[in-house]
Amino acid sequence: MLPLPGSPASSWAMYKARIKAAFEGADPRVCTAFWLFGLINNVLYVIILSAALDLVGPSVPKGVVLLCDIIPSFLVKLCAPYFIHTISYPIRIIIFVTVPACGMLLIALTPAYTDGGTIATKMAGVILASLGSGAGELSFLGLTHFYGPFSLASWGSGTGGAGLIGAGAYALATTSAGLSSRATLLASSFLPIIMLMSFFLILPRRPLSRRKASYESRQTPSNDNESSLNEDDYPRAAEDEGLLNQEGKPVAKAPQNWQAAFAENLRRSRSLFFP
Repeated sequence: MLPLPGSPASSWAMYKARIKAAFEGADPRVCTAFWLFGLINNVLYVIILSAALDLVGPSVPKGVVLLCDIIPSFLVKLCAPYFIHTISYPIRIIIFVTVPACGMLLIALTPAYTDGGTIATKMAGVILASLGSGAGELSFLGLTHFYGPFSLASWGSGTGGAGLIGAGAYALATTSAGLSSRATLLASSFLPIIMLMSFFLILPRRPLSRRKASYESRQTPSNDNESSLNEDDYPRAAEDEGLLNQEGKPVAKAPQNWQAAFAENLRRSRSLFFP
């Protein structure tokens, strides 16, 4: 903790030493990449809410935009953790860039409701942006596992800044800069490209490469041990999944494909909503 102002230990040199010690070991590239991940992944959500009145007009409840911006993301975060690990991170990043960008383009290029444009088409674009944001959030949070605590702190800082930057940028663009709502939304559709650049150009790939090599080595058993694999080889996985028998001991369970695992996890999570 930093010393209280006015105490004997409070000095500028002491503050500098404490702050330097707190950030010791932080990789600037990792911090920058995850800050941009958090910012861009959440800023489209803020921009869409800021443009709610321009999207649906005064006669439609603004809650429609809010629901279309929240429910798809919630459903993705509820279901995707059971199977998204089967998709590599580079492919995920490309999806997280393409889907929200297409959603924002659909919103921006659809004519305004006063010119005959349909609100349903714009809401379809909002849903696409929400799907990309929800999948991106759970994937980037999982990615912090490979880059240490500073990546998580940077991600949190970026998501916090998204609210201020997104709302402020939209307000400045449509008032001070004199841009139309359509032009502002069209420009924001290119923001997800920053995530692509952050992952492939800024973020160090060595931790992910080590993870991939370790995973492949575990998935390729030697010929001598391949014939001896049995249920005794899986107690640790069963213990991690919390599968206990009546005696309280882990129950061995052979691996299953992701469809069966998803159905089983969905069945187990049902008790969270229906006791």
